[in-house]
Amino acid sequence: MTSLASTRPRWLPLAREEARGMLRSKGPWLLAVLLVVWAYRPSYNGWQGLGPNLTVGFVQTAGSFLLPVGVLLLSYRSIVGERTSGSLKFVLGLPLTRSDILVGKVIGRSVGLAVPVSAAAVVLGLIGIVRFGLFSPLLFVGVLLATLLYVTTLVSVATAISAITSSTVRAATVVFGGVYLVFTVFWTGFAEMIYATVGTASVTSFNAPADGLFFALLRLSPGRAYRVLTNWMLGVGNSGAGYDAVITKLQTPTSINVYAVESAFQGQTPPAYLHEISGLVVLLVWLVVPLGLARYRFQRSDLV
Repeated sequence: MTSLASTRPRWLPLAREEARGMLRSKGPWLLAVLLVVWAYRPSYNGWQGLGPNLTVGFVQTAGSFLLPVGVLLLSYRSIVGERTSGSLKFVLGLPLTRSDILVGKVIGRSVGLAVPVSAAAVVLGLIGIVRFGLFSPLLFVGVLLATLLYVTTLVSVATAISAITSSTVRAATVVFGGVYLVFTVFWTGFAEMIYATVGTASVTSFNAPADGLFFALLRLSPGRAYRVLTNWMLGVGNSGAGYDAVITKLQTPTSINVYAVESAFQGQTPPAYLHEISGLVVLLVWLVVPLGLARYRFQRSDLV
């Protein structure tokens, strides 16, 4: 038993406490309820494109826009909140390195959020079975796992920002003004402006350029990367838009304001780096790089 205990990660007790704290609080469960209400959006085009697997599409919808703001809201105070309240002194007194603290915070909060998010997905699944029949369980699990990876990525980014800021106001400004608004809500517009600056002309979704650079820019957003990955799983198309919009763009004659690789590269082979698996790569980069940079700064900061 002693040798087993000695092989356990040092951050495990902290992660366990973080997870328990999240599960005991009302915020994650309120988020789960809102996700069910937000995500249940049956549509004719969705049914035509996915059939009973439309239910799995609801899980992707749950992971878009509302989930990021909820996860960031529940994570941005993870370290800076304890720093301003003084309780971080107790954590620093434990036999943990500062890297252990970062890892424990990210894993604990991710697990604490994964449970209510998974519960919301199960409720959506049950509703979908009643309304639309049986869907592919493997597809459901795959999209849910991608969603939980997205949750962990958002927790990691928020924790990284929390570790390098000195006040909750600054952390909130960076998290919501930078990460959420820039990279989630308005990233498509920013990508268009960046491409117009470095490229030769402005761009619109009705006349998207067959240029890998532009589509690579679009999926630098963690939210769009998540939807690229889950759209691949759903088999609807290579795009960072929601599954329903992608189906409308590619499978109906309706003209819609959506960027899709298939539409832009008609009759051409897109670059290999635009394969949908790049969405997974982008999520992993967002998961690791900000936390690694924060670790460097966090280890050298005077936190007391």
